[in-house]
Amino acid sequence: MKLFSRFAWLAPVLLMLPAAAQARDLQGRLGLGYNSEFANMRVSDGAPAVSVKYAFTRDVGAEAILGLSTASPSNSATGVKFFKNLFLETDLNFYFMLGAGVVSGNSHTGAEFLGGFGAEFFIPGVQSLGFSMETGATFDNLSGSYGLRTLGLSFLNAGMHFYF
Repeated sequence: MKLFSRFAWLAPVLLMLPAAAQARDLQGRLGLGYNSEFANMRVSDGAPAVSVKYAFTRDVGAEAILGLSTASPSNSATGVKFFKNLFLETDLNFYFMLGAGVVSGNSHTGAEFLGGFGAEFFIPGVQSLGFSMETGATFDNLSGSYGLRTLGLSFLNAGMHFYF
């Protein structure tokens, strides 16, 4: 718990740091895609989530996530993530992210919090399709007890978005 409290003060500081460079400017663009990193994906019949991503400014964005499975056992994931770009390159944005959600699976419902770093990259010539990879830590109580886990996800789990 000491590690978590030491990390908690760092998040607001990182979100307020300015970033200046030439990069993929997503300000005012809406991204539609998927995200599969919340804890219900670790249970049987986990539900990947559809997501909507929006960049408020060049440096700050948010993502809303909703996943649902009505199969037996049913499970779901609802969450939000916030992003702060740290390093901006021509076809890649490196960011800090924080997220929170409510997840259910295996007859348990719980909260999940995640934080870490990620990169969204764009294939040159395909300007509207972003692939995300993320790493960090997650804290949840989906199993009935609290658990802290490391997080390392490829674009197959962390997400893909098409920007309009």
